[in-house]
Amino acid sequence: MTQPSPGFGRILVGVDFSPSSQHTLEVVRGRFPGALLRLAHVTDARVTATPDMLGGVTPAIPDAELLRTLETVDGERLNALALDGEETELLVGDPVTGILDSARRWGADLVVVGTHSRGALERFFLGSTAAKVVERSPIPVLTVRTPHA
Repeated sequence: MTQPSPGFGRILVGVDFSPSSQHTLEVVRGRFPGALLRLAHVTDARVTATPDMLGGVTPAIPDAELLRTLETVDGERLNALALDGEETELLVGDPVTGILDSARRWGADLVVVGTHSRGALERFFLGSTAAKVVERSPIPVLTVRTPHA
């Protein structure tokens, strides 16, 4: 007879500071008591973009000073979100790669990410980070949808 699984003990939570991300964090804290949590945020190196006339975005040349400022601000916000006993990790780059690399290095046995409601055009050009994490992750991924008000 096999022993029951102890559950998910090391959970990496992708954080982007959105309402969806905040809801996801609340769900994880409530549903996985006793699990070690690591809150990971990836400052997106692609953030230097401008809106275009079709409702999408046009990439611009990355600005090193802007990225440093964003990294500093994001680090402060991430640390403010963490409760006692929760770990944080701030990365810079592509969010999907950053989340998956962090989960692998840390030995997470579950990745949790929130989902966003985006317009069709934005989803077409930018894709869904959550969908890409699910597609590429070698470990289980839980996606949490924010309930509509």
